[in-house]
Amino acid sequence: MATRPKEVAGARPASQSAQLGALAKAQLSGALRLVSPEALEDVERFSDPHLMAAGKITIMSLEAIQQAFGDRWQARRDEVFAFTEDVLARALGARGVHLRVSDSDYFVIHPNLGKLAGQAACLRYLREVLDRFLEDSAHAVTGILQVTRISKGRLATQAVDADKVEALAAKSASEPQDEGRTFLPAFHEDSDITSRLVNRWTPFIASDGRTLRISATLEPVYELKGFTRIGFRMIRRVIVVETAEELTPQQVSALSTADLLRADLATITRGIDRLKAEGAGEEQLSLIVPVSFSSLATPRGRAELVEPVREAAALVRLGVICEVIDIEGVPTSALLAVTALLRPLSLLVVGRLTRPTGRAFASLAGAGFQALSFECPHIGVGEAEFQGWATAAVSAARKVAKSVLVYHAGSMKRAGALASLGATHVSIDAG
Repeated sequence: MATRPKEVAGARPASQSAQLGALAKAQLSGALRLVSPEALEDVERFSDPHLMAAGKITIMSLEAIQQAFGDRWQARRDEVFAFTEDVLARALGARGVHLRVSDSDYFVIHPNLGKLAGQAACLRYLREVLDRFLEDSAHAVTGILQVTRISKGRLATQAVDADKVEALAAKSASEPQDEGRTFLPAFHEDSDITSRLVNRWTPFIASDGRTLRISATLEPVYELKGFTRIGFRMIRRVIVVETAEELTPQQVSALSTADLLRADLATITRGIDRLKAEGAGEEQLSLIVPVSFSSLATPRGRAELVEPVREAAALVRLGVICEVIDIEGVPTSALLAVTALLRPLSLLVVGRLTRPTGRAFASLAGAGFQALSFECPHIGVGEAEFQGWATAAVSAARKVAKSVLVYHAGSMKRAGALASLGATHVSIDAG
């Protein structure tokens, strides 16, 4: 029976020493990056193995500037960080994630770009920073690393394919830029990686400085002719984290275009997760997905929304129903352009009115909506007043669209009244 070699008193076991040696070598080689304590919680939110396997998490290192500045680094580091964060914020906008995770490293995620495209984008960002402070970005690609594992405050990384990344960065740099900002074409995948990532984007800091949280719930919707359930609709709630106040529809409409897009993405993906969790394996006929007009009105917003909408459609039997919200006051020509774009993606294109007045309905004539939707009033509304309101609203809506969806009827009696007036679909919950 072999005997173990004697070890010096107080020494670490040989196996542990070997592990520590390997760890030290990894740190010295740059393959293992340490995360600052203040960034640890944020980084761990993204420790999804699917994201890392897809190569969507990249480290952008400023070590070249640190080394070049030497003793001057401490005096100038805040200036370098401010410029770098300005570059990243300008380039990524609401389309990605960037975090400073240490004194030298930035953690960057492009949810809609493939591995090489995301790395090439980071290379372009880093070159802009190096050119600003060193006037030399020839070897910038060595500062771009792919994260392969997140564990206990450490990021395991590997070098990128320098030739391919540099070639793609050079190609994209020669193409026309969108609005003068760094932008690479979206990379679409069949998986739901984007959904898992977007769910990690809330809460987020809005352009007005408030921290907003997005909540999505599902409500059953019924077809009134046979009173059969057609599926669910997603209900979005936007909540101010600091005060727990829920924003009114008017306050939500007043958010910036970038904030509305982020809220739309979070709503869809949270709704998808809720459907998967609550569906109990039952395939629904359809799913009503709300999307802001402002998000659909720009090429960038449409590119961001296509994959989450398709992911939602794959979960239901007949396809999604796209419900365009925040449409009050929008010109008919602009609405028609959006509805035409949605037709190939949607089983039905619905226009949602926050204030369902006769004039508002009339303004939607010729806008291309196949259905219109709105909510019932509840506070202080008796049966007689409800009947009068429903008669006027449903009649005005039917002049514009064949289908009329009325939400939060509140009772079967009121649902029956809506059906007799010509409404085609209803939800019962009073909200």
